[in-house]
Amino acid sequence: MKKFLKEIFGVGILFFYYMKWIIFIGSPILYFGLDYKFNYIVNILWIYSFGLIVKDFVYLVILKRRY
Repeated sequence: MKKFLKEIFGVGILFFYYMKWIIFIGSPILYFGLDYKFNYIVNILWIYSFGLIVKDFVYLVILKRRY
């Protein structure tokens, strides 16, 4: 079970590392440009992606640190 949870965590990290900008920019385009219906899951993913982008900004610009 512990190995399974580590694999899921790793997949989540990789997914959001590459998809955060696509989700952050694509979700408003879907809602306002293509008239998609309101979806809670996409909104949660958008908020999480926004948080990751803010975290990256704080690390790189304010704290001047790299990972």
